[in-house]
Amino acid sequence: MIAFWIAATGLSAVTAGLVLRGAARARPVDDAQTRLEPHRRRLAEVERLAVDGLLAPDELKAARAEAGRGLLAAADQAETWSRDGKGPRKVVVAAVGAACVAAVGAYVVLGRPERPDQPYAKRVAAWKAADPSTLEPAQIAAVLEGVAAERPKDAEPLLFLAKARAAAGDLPGAEAALRRAVRVAPKRADIWSLLGETFVMEGKGQVGADAKLAFGEALKNDPADLRARYYLARGKIADGDVRGGLSDWRALADSLPPQDPGHAALLQEIARVENTGGLPSAEPAANENPQVQGMIAGMVEGLAARLAQAPDDPDGWVRLVRAYAVLGETAKRDSALAEASARFKDQPKVLSALRQAADTPAQKNVQ
Repeated sequence: MIAFWIAATGLSAVTAGLVLRGAARARPVDDAQTRLEPHRRRLAEVERLAVDGLLAPDELKAARAEAGRGLLAAADQAETWSRDGKGPRKVVVAAVGAACVAAVGAYVVLGRPERPDQPYAKRVAAWKAADPSTLEPAQIAAVLEGVAAERPKDAEPLLFLAKARAAAGDLPGAEAALRRAVRVAPKRADIWSLLGETFVMEGKGQVGADAKLAFGEALKNDPADLRARYYLARGKIADGDVRGGLSDWRALADSLPPQDPGHAALLQEIARVENTGGLPSAEPAANENPQVQGMIAGMVEGLAARLAQAPDDPDGWVRLVRAYAVLGETAKRDSALAEASARFKDQPKVLSALRQAADTPAQKNVQ
């Protein structure tokens, strides 16, 4: 224990020295604060995700370290403080001292070795035992992270982890999971093409170099991969090779059964490009991914089932009404709105939130 306190004191001193050095070189003007503010917000966002239980301990540690490095680097870029800046210097020194004292106090209260672990692991265990249809995408992702860690040579958990992260809106996280998956299973075309589609979604619809490389790997392993063929043809059209892209799309359409919903949709897209001479929009909606669509729909129905069992959850009702509105499920939206309004008729704030949720515009191609 004595060794721990010596190490902790040394680390605190080093940290304080780095902060003071940055403060001594920082500008006492608004532009320095403007430069540092994004890094402060990033640090605050990391702490918020930690409080919400959406970061595993290892991820939290890495995120804090990265955000701290960015903050220190931004501080180091500042110019030297003027010699008469004694007042601000005293404030910074006092703030660093207070931070060190607060850190020691927090450890004494929360960080004692004999104290039990924080409840994140217990929450993940509870999510793992629960019905998946009752979980949010971020919770499903937390469960799948553990499964992927238990099965490091199996790409399947990573594939589902990527889909869960994408459904939660975490495209960089989905990309990271898919990169790990292709290292585990480099011959699986479906993983390569899904990675390519993730690059396209991150690029706001642009079929960039990374996406083309991923789709190319998919076609090496499966020349008939539909997703890779579609996006590579789309990339040709976007790059100006309209004739070549349309030719590839027509070949793709011919390979689809006429009763396949994608067949009619692709023919319509071909007709639009022929009429306009190019892509009407280079940005396909993220929810055009049918796998993400299915997960979103499953989550919404799971939320509805959970509220049927435990209806005294105003935030849950607001999310459900908004989800039905986004999906364009007008009848279900109105039914949920009526039931929730009757249940919370004496809570004006809840009623206002429900009305706002009901007015959320429906997104195209969600279903």
